[in-house]
Amino acid sequence: MLRMGIVGLPQAGKTTLFKILTRAHGSAPGAGRQETHLGVVRVPDARLERLAELYHPQRTVHAAIEYHDLPGSVIELARTGATAPALGELDALAHVVRAFGRATGEDVSAAARGDIENIELEFILSDLAVAERRLARLERDLKKQKNPTLEKEFQVLGRAKAALDRQMPLRELELDREEDRTIRGFTFLSLKPMLYVLNLDEGAAARTSAADEFAAEAGLKKRARTGVSAICGKVEAELAELPEEEAAEFLASYELKESAIARLIRACYKLLGLISFFTVSEDECRARTLRAGATALEAAGEVHTDMQRGFIRAEVIRFDDLMAAGSMAEARHRALLRLEGKDYVVEDGEVVYFRHSG
Repeated sequence: MLRMGIVGLPQAGKTTLFKILTRAHGSAPGAGRQETHLGVVRVPDARLERLAELYHPQRTVHAAIEYHDLPGSVIELARTGATAPALGELDALAHVVRAFGRATGEDVSAAARGDIENIELEFILSDLAVAERRLARLERDLKKQKNPTLEKEFQVLGRAKAALDRQMPLRELELDREEDRTIRGFTFLSLKPMLYVLNLDEGAAARTSAADEFAAEAGLKKRARTGVSAICGKVEAELAELPEEEAAEFLASYELKESAIARLIRACYKLLGLISFFTVSEDECRARTLRAGATALEAAGEVHTDMQRGFIRAEVIRFDDLMAAGSMAEARHRALLRLEGKDYVVEDGEVVYFRHSG
């Protein structure tokens, strides 16, 4: 399951965001408790709902994201390192940035950009302290005895320290797969992919393009493994309290086409380079998450390791083709299914049957 940590400065709205996300499909934090709170959010996908209408399965299983509302200020997090073990399990961070309630005449974009830069510097300083301590230890150990594994670690951490000295977050450092594995165990804060979530004023709720505009102004679009999204916490908190039949009308009153949950999850998938594929039967229709560019063999492993070991072929059909045919039998009649081997790259929205031995 994809795991996202929610961080931010005091009063930025990070706990509000957590409540918005988890009130629909999860658990909210207890009042006044300083600990990490968890909530599992179902990934909305209209395609899965249509597949369920077609198959009438016993179970319909959405993909899910686990959100962690990390306690306290993100600056305290960086300076104390108290939640480093929890951070090590997270795939990315969502940094809630206050873009509401600023002083009259204040440049909101500039103020939000300043918050981002200050937090990024705290992350870099925290990571630099970790790297320097480990490098000093490695240097002492290598003087006593040569060790190829430790020498490789020393080289990679040296590159990391040089980047941090230039105030470059580690997520922007180009690393090969082996180098990435070497430093991933250190839970460097600036290594995590970062989604900046702008928390807008109620009057700006309809500006769904605000995130793109801000990203362009702040130069964030050019930064590796970084994304930007926008919400209006006040509006979304009210929306989360409404029954589904009233939610669409409420969104329309603010000129919004979808809820923050859908926008944020889409932004998370894009940030991490993820896609969805589907497995379907009369027993179960399920959405499964996969890294973009992954093969049919890897996709089989997402279903079951036995299926991956015994992989023979994958039967693949595009979602739109299946819907147009109206049934799998008709899709077969129209020759819309393709037989693919283990190296086939699965695309977003495909329905996949795995032929396997055992």
